[in-house]
Amino acid sequence: MLPNLLTVSRVFFIPFIILCFYMEGFWAHLSATLLFIMACITDFFDGYLARQWKQVSAFGRFMDPVADKLLVSTTLLMLSGFGVIDGLHLVGASIILAREIMVSGLREFMSEMQMKVPVTKYAKWKTGMQMLSITCLLSSPMFPEIIEMKDIGVVALWLAVIMTVFTGARYLKFGIVKMANNAQ
Repeated sequence: MLPNLLTVSRVFFIPFIILCFYMEGFWAHLSATLLFIMACITDFFDGYLARQWKQVSAFGRFMDPVADKLLVSTTLLMLSGFGVIDGLHLVGASIILAREIMVSGLREFMSEMQMKVPVTKYAKWKTGMQMLSITCLLSSPMFPEIIEMKDIGVVALWLAVIMTVFTGARYLKFGIVKMANNAQ
């Protein structure tokens, strides 16, 4: 199924994005940015095609959020490790990483109770904002004299943090309510 291949391809892009961080110059930044953008495009098309072709699968429902979290988390860590995200902005990146781990744990726990944690449209917007931020931050070293992409990336990062906290709180509330109802 093409949708599942697109989802898996998102994970496949990660080592190549990481490799670009260890290379220098314009082409390394361009390659990392383009690879990340291609991975982000697969995030749109895997779900869209699965719904259009009625090929929604258990594997896709599981792997899609995992692939998103791996792509975003790994790239945020690399941007932090290489000093693109620095200072107070590391707090924002840490909040995003913490939320992703918390929601993954919640999903796992809820699945043991045979309960689903539905993906909300807000969570999709949050992922989109994270991906926009990372794209800007990845491309920021390429054209600093034309436009300050790092500033745009940092603003988008903090917007993503706000969305991350909002969606994380919603998921946590959902989980607590479900667990409380299940305990009765």
